Amino acid sequence: MKIETLNFDTANGATTAYSAVPDDINENTKAVILIQEWWGLADHIKDIARRYADEGYIAVAPDLYRGKMASNPDEAAKLMSELALDDGIDTINNAIEKAKKTYGKSKVGITGYCMGGTFSLRAACLVDGIAAAAPFYGDIPEEDVLKELRAPVLFIAGKKDAWINPEKVAELERIANKYELPVETVSYDADHAFFNDSRPEVYDEEAAKDAWERVLGFFSSKL
Repeated sequence: MKIETLNFDTANGATTAYSAVPDDINENTKAVILIQEWWGLADHIKDIARRYADEGYIAVAPDLYRGKMASNPDEAAKLMSELALDDGIDTINNAIEKAKKTYGKSKVGITGYCMGGTFSLRAACLVDGIAAAAPFYGDIPEEDVLKELRAPVLFIAGKKDAWINPEKVAELERIANKYELPVETVSYDADHAFFNDSRPEVYDEEAAKDAWERVLGFFSSKL
């Protein structure tokens, strides 16, 4: 595996992406854009990128905060509130273009967790070149945005999640049915951030393992 730092520009300034690349890549190697939680580009996200590389994927995790990192929930909430939706989407768009040029890919998958789930689902509605999206417990775009969905979605949720609660998942399903959008939802008996094994208070090993296998299967079939 090779770890690289990709440098690229955005409308609001330069940033970087953490990239984990398998040792042997070719025209059939799939690429995934990985979007951070509200903490920033933390070690947990970098670990997930390396897990994707172990599975044979090129994984690129752009830094939406441009180097800033939260150490507690208050700081994380502040950083997330300061990140405009348009800014995050622009960074993702530029990260995708950088990844395509660097690795010779015409399309990518996208996934993300918490805030990253919000941005990955939104990007699948607004950004060209995304062939599949697997958001984890992210917020739902407004209907006028969601109806423009450009790629199949596997949406992962937790039934105990007080933020992305079952009502929000039901709203996603309602809009998807209304516009015949290619959306599948999977809800586990788990809390918000159940995939994050660096947070033992919410981590659910069984749900996380099943979700990982589902997402790998989804990307394998769609990319």
